[in-house]
Amino acid sequence: MTKLSPEEFQEGQVLLIDKPLTWSSFQAVNKVKYALIKNLGLPKKFKIGHAGTLDPLASGLLIICTGKFTKRISELQGQIKEYTGTITVGATTPSYDLETEINETFPAEHITSELIIEITKQFIGEIDQFPPIFSALKKDGKRLYEHARAGEEVEIASRKIEITEFEITRIALPEIDFRVVCSKGTYIRSLAFDFGKALNSGAHLTALRRTKIGDFSVENAIEPLAFEKIYNPNFKEAE
Repeated sequence: MTKLSPEEFQEGQVLLIDKPLTWSSFQAVNKVKYALIKNLGLPKKFKIGHAGTLDPLASGLLIICTGKFTKRISELQGQIKEYTGTITVGATTPSYDLETEINETFPAEHITSELIIEITKQFIGEIDQFPPIFSALKKDGKRLYEHARAGEEVEIASRKIEITEFEITRIALPEIDFRVVCSKGTYIRSLAFDFGKALNSGAHLTALRRTKIGDFSVENAIEPLAFEKIYNPNFKEAE
């Protein structure tokens, strides 16, 4: 990655960051922001933001916009996205991923490779999807995950989303690896949960990586600590 000047960041840049597993999107943005403030002398109110959250349990492409390019965030959020990941069949969790413990187990002996490939066809095109109860969407002024953690039952409306590609890349039951290309607003956790039901079993998401947003690819992205190293002459790997 070419080192840029303070003026170039102020004018506007689109940065491709490879968010590590367990980091929040907020942490990744802050790491980049403070590396620039501390080492390039940019003002504390310097404009910076990301174009689409990634859960801490997901890794991969996070687009960060700076300066005048923050006006492009909504445009970038609307781009199609590509993910790879792993669905584990035979059990569900309340969050549809590894954030919560398994709450129910299901038979999975009947699941074959042929059935898995056949069921993927049901998810291609425009479909109705219910967001997970453990999500940041708001209902009655509270985040859905706040309702969930308080043990409150809330009615969640389905949303129209579109899946243009759903490819199975490895089957090693109970694990199923996949690649999916989808529209804005798609919850891959919900896709995993619904996929389990369609298999007459249960399933939850056990790995997720965002690989593309529109024409931007994670192959051209840089990890936050590697970004900091470029701008901090005193950077130490242990930090």
